[in-house]
Amino acid sequence: MLNSPHTLPSLVDLFCGCGGLSWGFKEVGFPLLGCVDLSAAAIASIKANMASPADRMATIMAANICDLDPADFMPKSDSGCIVIGGPPCQAYSRIGRGKLRSLGEHRAHLKDARGKLYEEFILFATALDARAIVMENVLDSISYGGENIPDLICGDLEQMGYIAGWSVLNAADFGVPQVRERVILIAIKDGEGFRPEWPVPTHYQPPDLRSFPGLNFTEVKARSSYFFPSHQALEKDSKPWVTVGDALSDLPQLRGGARERYVQHKVNQELPYRSEEPANEFQSLMRSRTKEWGATTGHVYRNTPRDWPIFERMAPGNNFLDAARIADGLMEEACSRLGIFPDKSPEAYKKLKQQIVPPYDRGQFDDKWKRLDPRRPSHTVVAHLGVDTYSHIHPFEPRGISIREAARLQSFPDDYLFWGSMGDSYKQIGNAVPPLLSHAIAKVLYKEFSMRDHAVQLSGSHPV
Repeated sequence: MLNSPHTLPSLVDLFCGCGGLSWGFKEVGFPLLGCVDLSAAAIASIKANMASPADRMATIMAANICDLDPADFMPKSDSGCIVIGGPPCQAYSRIGRGKLRSLGEHRAHLKDARGKLYEEFILFATALDARAIVMENVLDSISYGGENIPDLICGDLEQMGYIAGWSVLNAADFGVPQVRERVILIAIKDGEGFRPEWPVPTHYQPPDLRSFPGLNFTEVKARSSYFFPSHQALEKDSKPWVTVGDALSDLPQLRGGARERYVQHKVNQELPYRSEEPANEFQSLMRSRTKEWGATTGHVYRNTPRDWPIFERMAPGNNFLDAARIADGLMEEACSRLGIFPDKSPEAYKKLKQQIVPPYDRGQFDDKWKRLDPRRPSHTVVAHLGVDTYSHIHPFEPRGISIREAARLQSFPDDYLFWGSMGDSYKQIGNAVPPLLSHAIAKVLYKEFSMRDHAVQLSGSHPV
């Protein structure tokens, strides 16, 4: 380090969730000053994983930032603060919009108050006179009711004395075994002596993997005054994307076959790894702090016995339409074996079908189920895992992914604990910023603040 961590701005995380974004900033050396989130379970996870003895003065609380006064929120830091966070994205995302429509017209996404929580975030950050601001959100925030929310925020921050811009980063480009594109907005207080910069990818998309669809960023740049194209990974300077197989192959086997008895472990019960040694660099990184005891936690998955025989026959990449065809085949086999047919035994047939065939609409449900392909990175891990895990069916075993497997796909280290119910844990993980992506962003800001403060120290001036 070029300077003491205490000369760096302290870290304030608003809408912190379970700490995916905080983790990267703490890892590089930003001291923790405050975290706030509405979820008590998420705050319990933050306290379990982030609050070291050195952070005993930090304010970590479950609350609505709309109810807090920034002036009273936490102790002041002599070196100022950096405010980070991800205001709720449900109003922006297509998944969130569909759910709101199903709840009634009064919950239409443009009327959802969560679509304006970024304003509270910015007011809070500027009231704390943040030296830098980092905000994460979904791609759909670029077009929300005809407005580009990142552009609006950058324009407001510019009026408040910040140099601001936004880009789109893919977590897979930074060693996360998941394709997850997110808007990353960075603002630097005018006078700090540097401008917003985004990290250079450490991983590249191998040519043998099919292109994943994305936005036309040439068009976005033409329509935005604040968009900065992300850096491109150079194959000679980076590593190939981490795959699902790379990420999960060393974790404990939890289900050997569809008819095996279900065992529900406690969320934080330790189980030994499948292999004594990690098989690759990603596994080594995830296991670096569990090496001494050779075990990890979070080995619990949902009990869905109707669907395990279907999962067992699904091929990597199969979706619900494939699953429905498999279920129909299983139903035909059962009817033939038991001599139950709709024209002769309608009630028995109906009862049997309920036991075998998922009742979902095949015209609208095709993308809701997906079996992970071990040769590719995962598709985006979502908070809906808190409700069910059909979107991420295990690549090798006939079940949904476990809490620890979801955490691995998000790049949480294996000693990271998740508090609350099974649903709470899945939701926290799906809502989080992948820690390895956060770490890459934090390293850029750490370097800039270190260089700036080192120069100030040499000149004898005050760092803030």
